[in-house]
Amino acid sequence: MKSTLLAVLALVFTMTTATLAADAPYRHVVFFKFKDSATTEQVQGLEQAFIELAKKIDTVKAFEWGTNVSPEGLNDGFTHCFFVTFADKAGLDAYLPHAAHQEFVSKLKPQLDKVCVLDYVAK
Repeated sequence: MKSTLLAVLALVFTMTTATLAADAPYRHVVFFKFKDSATTEQVQGLEQAFIELAKKIDTVKAFEWGTNVSPEGLNDGFTHCFFVTFADKAGLDAYLPHAAHQEFVSKLKPQLDKVCVLDYVAK
């Protein structure tokens, strides 16, 4: 009886966790380090282009960004963070191949030294 109860509780926990994960926002976090040769005007233009990109794709539910202000010195040269929220993974799946996103990436790449991307389901 005790093992059956534990099995049922484990199943309920697993189902609840899976449901919550499916309903949770899907986050797409992007860090940029621009080339030293990128001018201030070029970087500002790319910042604005990313802001405009978020408005063009309806699966983007929220967008924010900023530049590094950490005093810790652990940013590994990354200067910019862009935080894009989707309702679910399907939103990101529609965003990545979207023509507007692909156009933005083609403008970005020549000025980019390195990029780090992390996606996660909010808990």
